[in-house]
Amino acid sequence: MNNPWLLIIVLAAVTYLSRLLGVTVMAGRSLSPSLRRYFNYVPTAIIVALIMKQIFVPSNGQLTLSLPVLAACLAGALSIKFVKKFLPSVVIGIVIGLLVRYLL
Repeated sequence: MNNPWLLIIVLAAVTYLSRLLGVTVMAGRSLSPSLRRYFNYVPTAIIVALIMKQIFVPSNGQLTLSLPVLAACLAGALSIKFVKKFLPSVVIGIVIGLLVRYLL
């Protein structure tokens, strides 16, 4: 596919249809407690995997630590713990990450 817009439209349609199929197949069915617990951990695992991929960056065949991203994540985590509000914590994390990036 040489046209990127066509690719985006096809991928969006496939994603929508797979979600719709999942909802219609699972409608009215109850999940076992162990399966429900498994599905509750999936979003957390995905977020952790995405964050780790940003913190540990491959460079010349080795993993290097991205200090700005690590500082932003730690600042965001600490601020969410103490401030207990999402948006200010995100802003604090971004500002700390930018400061570390431009001061180092």
